[in-house]
Amino acid sequence: MKISVPYGKDGTMTAELDDSIQPGFLEANDVTIADQDQVIAQSVAHPINSKSFDLFLKDAENVLVIVNDATRPTPTAKVLDVIFDDLSKTNYRFIIATGVHRGPSEEEYLQIFGDYYARIRDRIIVHDARKEEDMVYLGDSSNGTPMYVNKAGVEADKIIIISSVEPHYFAGYTGGRKSFLPGIAGNKTVEKNHKLALVPEACALALSGNPVHEDMMDAIKTVKQEIFSIMTVLDKYHQVYAACSGHIHDSFHAAIDRANEVFCAPLAEKADIVVSVVKFPQDIDLYQAQKGIDNAKLALKENGILILVAKCRCGIGGKAFAELLGSCDSPKAALEKIEQGYVLGYHKAAKMAEIGLWAQMWAVTDVDPKVISPLFITPFSDLQTALDQALKEKGKDARILFLMDGGLTVPMVS
Repeated sequence: MKISVPYGKDGTMTAELDDSIQPGFLEANDVTIADQDQVIAQSVAHPINSKSFDLFLKDAENVLVIVNDATRPTPTAKVLDVIFDDLSKTNYRFIIATGVHRGPSEEEYLQIFGDYYARIRDRIIVHDARKEEDMVYLGDSSNGTPMYVNKAGVEADKIIIISSVEPHYFAGYTGGRKSFLPGIAGNKTVEKNHKLALVPEACALALSGNPVHEDMMDAIKTVKQEIFSIMTVLDKYHQVYAACSGHIHDSFHAAIDRANEVFCAPLAEKADIVVSVVKFPQDIDLYQAQKGIDNAKLALKENGILILVAKCRCGIGGKAFAELLGSCDSPKAALEKIEQGYVLGYHKAAKMAEIGLWAQMWAVTDVDPKVISPLFITPFSDLQTALDQALKEKGKDARILFLMDGGLTVPMVS
């Protein structure tokens, strides 16, 4: 059997398995796609618990549009196709909600904005969480998180959010409140919020009792401006399946229901070997691709082998999590070090180290083996070699599962 999986933006990675081996394949559920532009337009025209979009903009003096960076597949340009005529009649600016990520490259600006980039480039702010002079303090959350937010969010009298909703490994779901925290929040705020990800309640699909989500909701309470939210839900091919607009919380929760229809994939039993494929654009670096490791653990038997397949086009990504893991001789030692003091990025290290206590993590990436090996990940240059080695360790009767969109799909073992 010849198997081909996505690798990078347009590439593939292939491997062959003996015909006696019957691997399983798990991916996001198939859903019916209607006219995508019409889905977005209908959503904006019929907002949930909100005034109409044109009425929302009617008395606007300073509009800020918060959009995702290039690590998310959000169809920002498609949404602009629907709203730009109305938006262009106002005094508007865009801010790219990088959180603590780096700013976009020229290629990534085009990925985000498409043909609109040439028209709006002078109206784009790139959030930089470490520029303290750009942050405004809005008070503390009930968890004690100091709320620093980009001053552009405070200066605007109307805010539009364009985002997408899918499962997130510690915030429960992306979208909604996440555009503010971590989207346009200060570094101190993000660090304090992400420290809450160390508890078990901070996991995919969880909102109730999830301290990360609750902290994000507190952040929204400090925002006094009127908000119009446009939440999209994509299918496994990044086509628009659904869109929910209007009130920031109501549109978010409506989109969650549709996201679950796509991304919660039923699974009869766990596997000895799980191959987790992380697609473009989440394959930008290991920091982002780690989501594919965290989702795949839900489908893996104890003492199993998890093989990440992600190009990691920009290398490792977050520096702090890599330095922490690289400074420890075991996953247990890494977790003990995190308990001694938290630095932003350590939540990522903790999630990986926890898996390292009970399973092997392997990876097929473009990252230098010398760089990835200290992170308790065994590097491979190709999928065939990794599978051959895994079967040698686990035996020909081992159950293999391919998680075909590991960054977004959540296995639901019955």
